[in-house]
Amino acid sequence: MVLLSFDIEEFDMPLEYKGQIPFEKQISISQTGLERILNILKKHQVKATFFSTVVFAENSSTLIERLLNEGHELASHTWFHSEFEEKHLKDSKDRLEELFSTKVTGLRMPRMMPVSKNAVEEAGYSYNSSVNPTFLPGRYNNLKVSRTYFKEGEVIQIPASVSPNFRIPLFWLSFHNFPLAFYKKLASDTLKKDRYLNIYFHPWEFAEIKEEAFRLPGFTVKNSGEDMVSRFDDFVSWLKNKNHTFGTFQEFQKQIES
Repeated sequence: MVLLSFDIEEFDMPLEYKGQIPFEKQISISQTGLERILNILKKHQVKATFFSTVVFAENSSTLIERLLNEGHELASHTWFHSEFEEKHLKDSKDRLEELFSTKVTGLRMPRMMPVSKNAVEEAGYSYNSSVNPTFLPGRYNNLKVSRTYFKEGEVIQIPASVSPNFRIPLFWLSFHNFPLAFYKKLASDTLKKDRYLNIYFHPWEFAEIKEEAFRLPGFTVKNSGEDMVSRFDDFVSWLKNKNHTFGTFQEFQKQIES
């Protein structure tokens, strides 16, 4: 099964690089990207999971309702993208369920931030996909974490996919910066070894984010916007031609627990 997921959030990354972007533009850029993602998924008739901050969801209700109506899953990306308190785990889950009358069972922390395992369980989540089991200087050092899903207490941990050899991460930056043929090779190797693929993206990658005021480094904006739309469309077509199935995290959890 292919698990496509998207962290839908306010586009505040320019602030990490001392760039400038007003809040309204943070939201509108992610909305543009989300609409483009939904169009691609609808074209190919594949399902995905969307981890949303409450901030983005409250400002994008029409798009959230659309993704739910089209059969996708809504999960929590906590309340804010760049501010976190432990109480946000339960508060965000409850708020998303209240706003959209859907059952929220999954969590992904912003920027794959570490989080208390007990707090996640106590907040009522049944799965957590907040670990990238690789080494990335200055960001992750998770080489001792299982590459594949495992149970901790009552919560299933579903790490992001990395290649079987050398744990090369298959996250969004790899998709933008590796030659697409090489990325497909890594994805194929991972699917063959693990029998599933868990990869994640963000809506703003599909929008125009090369503005000078954002001050984003080249590796974050390479193959973004319309180039990303084309690249992702090609990738989904390739997976479908290989006869891989697509599903939500909830569907995957039911499959592995049955």
